[in-house]
This record gives sequence, C-alpha cells and structure tokens, in this order.
Amino acid sequence: MCMTIEFDVLTALAIILFIVNLLLAIVLIFIERKDATSTWAWLLVLYFVPFFGFIIYLLIGQTLTRRKMFEWEGIQKIGIESLIEEQKEQIIDPDFTFNEPMVDESRDLIYMMLINNDAVLTKENKIDLYTDGKEKFDQLLKDIKQAKTFIHMQYYIFRNDGIGKEIIQALTEKARQGVKVRFLYDDLGSRQLKHKHLAELEKAGGEIGVFFPSKLSPINLRLNYRNHRKLTNIDGYLGYVGGFNVGDEYLGKSKKFGYWRDTHLRIIGPAVHSIQTRFILDWNQAAKKYHISYEDRYFPSIEAQGSSAIQIVSSGPDSEWEQIKSGYLKMIMMAQDSIYIQTPYFIPDQTLLDALKVACLSGINVQIIIPNKPDHMFVYWATTSHVGELLKVGAKVYTYENGFIHAKTLIVDRKISSVGTANIDMRSFKLNFEVNAFIYEEETAEKLLAKFDEDLMLSKLFTWEDYEKRSKTMRFKESISRLLSPIL
Repeated sequence: MCMTIEFDVLTALAIILFIVNLLLAIVLIFIERKDATSTWAWLLVLYFVPFFGFIIYLLIGQTLTRRKMFEWEGIQKIGIESLIEEQKEQIIDPDFTFNEPMVDESRDLIYMMLINNDAVLTKENKIDLYTDGKEKFDQLLKDIKQAKTFIHMQYYIFRNDGIGKEIIQALTEKARQGVKVRFLYDDLGSRQLKHKHLAELEKAGGEIGVFFPSKLSPINLRLNYRNHRKLTNIDGYLGYVGGFNVGDEYLGKSKKFGYWRDTHLRIIGPAVHSIQTRFILDWNQAAKKYHISYEDRYFPSIEAQGSSAIQIVSSGPDSEWEQIKSGYLKMIMMAQDSIYIQTPYFIPDQTLLDALKVACLSGINVQIIIPNKPDHMFVYWATTSHVGELLKVGAKVYTYENGFIHAKTLIVDRKISSVGTANIDMRSFKLNFEVNAFIYEEETAEKLLAKFDEDLMLSKLFTWEDYEKRSKTMRFKESISRLLSPIL
C-alpha cells in the first residue's frame, strides 16, 4: 500500500512538472517570442532539468518589457535633436566634406549610430588611455580631489575593499566641501557593497542610487538586465569610460587572476556631454527621489582640447537594435586590411561570427586576444568553441599569459576603434546595459594597437593544431556550453 501511495505521488509530481514545462515552453515560443537560438537553448534546459530549469528561467530567463525606461525632460534643452538632424544632413550630402579624414571615411557607421542611438558625433576631444589599474585609479583620485562643482559616478562592480574605500572616502571629503556627489551602482554587481558602507558619504550630502535593487535583500533574483556601464563625469568637462570596475583585483591583487589587464579612457572635451546625458538617464531611472533636472552647469561650454572625434554609444535590453553589436558588425564589414580584438568573453552571435569568417577568407588580418584562464567556466568553454571556428579560416588567436585580460577593444585598419564596457557575447549584446566610445582618429587607434602589440609579447599563439589536440572532455564541455551560449 505504501509503495502504491509513493508511486502515485511521484506520478502526480511528474505530471505536474510536465504540465509546468509545457506551459513554460508555450510562453517561450508563443508569448515572449524570443529569438530561435535562445528559445532552443531554454527548451534544452527545461527538457534535461525540468524542475530546476524552471527555477533557473525565473531567475535569468524572463524578458524585460521594452518600455521607455530612460527619460529626461532636459534632452530638449541640450539641443541634441537639432544637432542630430544637422549631422544627418551633412553626412548624406555628397558635396559636404568633413575636415577629419576618419570621420569622412566612416560616414555610414556614424549615420547608423545617429539613427539608432541618437549618438551625437563630437570632435576636438582629448583622450588619455589607461591599461593599468594603479595608473587609472591614481588619476581618477587626483581628478576627484580637484573637482569643483559636481561628481557623477557609476560602476557595475564597486567593492568595499582597499581601493573602494579610498574612492568613497575621497567622494565623502568632496561632498563635505560642497561638491555635489552622485554615486550610482548596480545592486547585483556590487552586492558586497552595503548601505552602511556609504553612510558617511550620504551624511556628508552625497546622493546614492541603486540600479534594479533587490526586493528580497540580500538576495537579488534578477540576474539579467544589469547595468554594466562604468562612467564618471567631473565638473562637466572630464569623463571616464571603459572596462575597469572598482576593486582590489583590478589593481592586480587577486591571487586567482594576478595582473589585471583592462582598457579605460579619460576624455576631456564635448564627448563628456554625451557621458553626462547617459549618466543622468541612468540616474533618473534608478534614483527617482533625487531626480536631476536640467541645469546649465551640467553642460558647460568646452574649448577644443584635442583632435579625437567620438560617438558615445549605449545599448541595452530596453531596445531591439543591439546598437553596440551593430557598431562592431559595421566596423568589421568596413575593414580593408586588419581587425584587432581584445575581449574576455568571445561568444558572438552567428552574424558577427560570419562577418569575421568572411574577413578572414578575404585575406584581412584578424587577430584576437582572449584570457588563458576562465572567470566563468561555461563562458570560457563557449569562447574556445567559437574561437575554433575562426582558427579554421585563418584567424590568429592568442591567450594572454600575464594574468587576466578584461579589455573590450576593437581596432579596424589602424584608423577607427571602439573601447567600452561591452564584451563580444550575448549578455552584452542583449541582456545588459552597456556603453562604448567609438573613436574616429588614427592616433588613438595606433596607441591601442601599440598596447595590443605589447600584449602579444605576453601572450601565447593558440593554433589550429592546439585546438585539435584538446581532450574529449574539453570537447564535451564546449559542446554543452555552445548550446547554452545564447543564455549565458
């Protein structure tokens, strides 16, 4: 009798799981209408792990409603709309010639970003390049201490460790001096950062914003749709954008990763106005009680500082256009001679992978540097799987052996480049909020390429022969990770 009851219970549970999985499959296919690759990946998860797969879907699979998340009434006062129309007219006018050769040669890319992202082209910017954490944070602290009016800062990961405490202390001191400090962080990325760690900053007058905070503190169940951007704006004329988060590991103090190689930009010039606009949009979404209204001081006039033409481009799951991915794809399609890529995760979708294959088969020099060690196992296995396809068509792939490479850079024909927060993976293209600087200037491209060449001296060539020698276990891991790559 007991065995019969137990059997009936198990049968009932199996039927319930089957019905739940079926309903969820219907939601995936007919209601949420995800793209085919991610739909098949989720169906695979539901099939092999019916109960836990459902829980995993609730944690990371739900689609973000594409509502107008980021709004700011000050947009009209900045004059962006009229400037965009003016630049569009100049680009499509065949008789109009830009003074900057790289801008003139990149008309199609610039126009696409204007149309899809309202990314205004700014000129005469000065760019300082940072690839070492100590140098970057030393300069950032100097700039914070020299701030006179305001400091706007946001990071995905901000740790309450040595460098984190030093930056918070510097921000607190400036707030006490009357400088307006606004600090925005992502709740999941900075889950180790607690409100008590920011109490002194808040007491001094600083304002704190948290992106998509947890409703079940200390656990945040929203694993997707995180704000992966890293931006700083000081006094409206100086800005930072790039790959460095804030934590001691970014200073090379992690035993697991060792030296941390990243890329970050310090910009002085009109591009900082675009960084400011992006910050305010993010801030007003996350910190509604501290809403920022337009003030002239947030957008001061800036004299020419350099020669760099820049578009600050953002993307996220609130848009269907995948703007940064489209920018990467367009740059690759424009290549005539060379493509240089540095990325910690290489999980391109089929369009980007095919574009790189076509480039290789067309005789274009394609070189990629990836880490030699994983920080996320499934992502690393998926990376090696995709890299194998490019090795087969002639790409040169290197593994960085001097620690961990986290840089997100793309350089085409030694002329145009992109640096920012977006990795070459589905998460950056579809699931996270990202921001990149697209730069139309040979000098910056050459500086980035010089760093690339330095990294090659600290890297190992990963050949097709090496790839073919990998173990059966590794091949199995790659196959599973490849199937799951659309949802990693």
